[in-house]
Amino acid sequence: MPWLAASGALLASSAVALAAYAAHAAAPEDRMRLFMAAAFAFGHGAALAALAADMPRRLGRSALVALLAGTLLFAGSLVGAALAGLPTRLAPAGGLLLMAGWLALAIDRARG
Repeated sequence: MPWLAASGALLASSAVALAAYAAHAAAPEDRMRLFMAAAFAFGHGAALAALAADMPRRLGRSALVALLAGTLLFAGSLVGAALAGLPTRLAPAGGLLLMAGWLALAIDRARG
């Protein structure tokens, strides 16, 4: 699934830019949210980029899609709150998708 690997690489790249912005230009009260969003985007982006190439079963591919969606919802919600004053209502849904994605990936990999 090349699009998942590419999405992961874009997430990781965006995370580096977001961390730089948080460190050098963000308002002090927004830095924690932005750094948290960058950490989640980088970690999950790197995982997607690395894992997407070798995911033959549907459960594993679905797990990676859940990781992508969860990262976008979780990190995006934090960035939206920091930069636009939006509520973080979507962060819990993103967190649940991340947890579900990792659990599904564990089940898929345990199956061999």
